[in-house]
Amino acid sequence: MADAGLTEKAMPLLDHLIELRSRLLHSLIAIVVLFFISYYFAPELYDFLVAPLADVLEEMGGQRRLIFTALHEAFFTYIKVAFFAALFLSFPFIAIQVWMFIAPGLYKTEKRAFAPFLIATPILFFAGGALVYYFIFPLAWKFFLSFESVGGEGALPIQLEAKVDQYLSLVMRLIFAFGLCFELPVVLTLLARVGIVSSKGLKKNRKYAIVLAFVAAAILTPPDIISQIGLALPTMVLYEISIICVRMVEKARGDVEEEDDEDEDEDDEEEEGHPDDDFPDDPHDPDTVASP
Repeated sequence: MADAGLTEKAMPLLDHLIELRSRLLHSLIAIVVLFFISYYFAPELYDFLVAPLADVLEEMGGQRRLIFTALHEAFFTYIKVAFFAALFLSFPFIAIQVWMFIAPGLYKTEKRAFAPFLIATPILFFAGGALVYYFIFPLAWKFFLSFESVGGEGALPIQLEAKVDQYLSLVMRLIFAFGLCFELPVVLTLLARVGIVSSKGLKKNRKYAIVLAFVAAAILTPPDIISQIGLALPTMVLYEISIICVRMVEKARGDVEEEDDEDEDEDDEEEEGHPDDDFPDDPHDPDTVASP
């Protein structure tokens, strides 16, 4: 009987582990398939990632190039490009697998509530990548190239000779950093649904959030003010959007009305209190009657 009870308790956990393994396996298969497809188009993908730098260099004039100093460097760069593209393109599929894993444990109303987050997650991730590619990259590359010098008599010129793997690593880090930071509204709204954060707490800690936004930007981006501000400012805007989203969640649950009622009750109690109640009676006042 004891063994039977243990088996009944162990089976649900085993089923969850099997389901989790299945979802992870599907995600891994998707990444592997997209990796081989991306590797076939690796040169074209790399040209796409190099395009912002190529446009800036073309504006400056002259024949410019990217170099590699190791025999295997170009080969592994294409592998990195393919793996990066596979992760980037498989992000929506991975999000769907996560949803399919947690969906059976949700009610229908909860599924309808979480469905918008499933749609918003890949959209915000791609929006972050598009922002850094089309807006931040051109400004940052112009800033870095401004340190080149022509040189002159008794001085050597300073000219960029970028390595292909270093350029790719920088581009991938920035794209993923912006993409993940753009998920801030989704994360905070989900935390609000489970009661971990509130709009009042987010407003109260706004100044700390601003500091953390610049600290995260300093860690995730190169040491230049353009990319750091380019990441910190959108993060601050997304934090304000998160406060609005969290407040909408609280209104849907009725938490905001209850908090407003409590605040009004506290204000009424303070107004009802007489201002002289907190002061002791004046013994010299003739109206004051001394107790025997």
